[in-house]
Amino acid sequence: MREILTEIYHRDKVLAIAGWMQILLLVVMLCVAPFDSRTVTGLNAWVKPLKFAASIGLYLWTLAWFIAYVPKPPWGVQLIRWGVAIVMTIEMACIVLQAARGTTSHYNVATSFDAQMFQTMGIMIVINSLLVLMLLILFFIQRIEIPRAYLWGIRLGLFLFLLAGAEGGIMIANRAHTVGLADGTAGLPLVNWSTRGGDLRIAHALGLHALQLLPLAGYAISLWKRNLSQNRPVAYLMVFALIYVAVAALLFWQAMSGRPLIPFT
Repeated sequence: MREILTEIYHRDKVLAIAGWMQILLLVVMLCVAPFDSRTVTGLNAWVKPLKFAASIGLYLWTLAWFIAYVPKPPWGVQLIRWGVAIVMTIEMACIVLQAARGTTSHYNVATSFDAQMFQTMGIMIVINSLLVLMLLILFFIQRIEIPRAYLWGIRLGLFLFLLAGAEGGIMIANRAHTVGLADGTAGLPLVNWSTRGGDLRIAHALGLHALQLLPLAGYAISLWKRNLSQNRPVAYLMVFALIYVAVAALLFWQAMSGRPLIPFT
């Protein structure tokens, strides 16, 4: 693990440090949470920021790993590097501020300040998506000397990440992540996915973390099938990706139908 973290830092110091800032914030919030009895949507006020800090930290480190493969154009790489680090820091600051105020960050337009926070978060996500799209384009137009299955894993992971971001727009339109019920109903342990109604966060999370899982699958397939022709590992990766997309689509359909992943009465 130490070797991986060191490699991430060597690949991109800006994104690596931004990721460590999220982990430091996570540790601070872990210390604060036991002493704060306030709840937001039925959970400790700091549960949501904790999950976001972990997820954003992983996201920043993942991009730090990928961006080293596309050193050109320098201005484009700098824009992606600094842009993602800044907008994700602002995004997390809004989430933490709202938690400190004891209120929700997403879909909250109860006051003009709450609406401004939610709008700011939305703008940051749009900018981040545009920067990820730019990175995806660079992965298509540049010649990158890595195994083809691994390369396609990165490309597809970035693409599905963007699709999952688009699904976030549906949650915004719904003004909630739960379908058929209000947010804050009974949920599964740890993840808190609704056990009473449909939960759009499940497919959303699966799509976002395709950014890590598909490249890992591509890399593993490349090692497993290293003696085969160039095209065979890519074909295996495509099959895996199709199954992955099908599962995510099924979970999205299930949520939109108002049905929980695991129902409990």
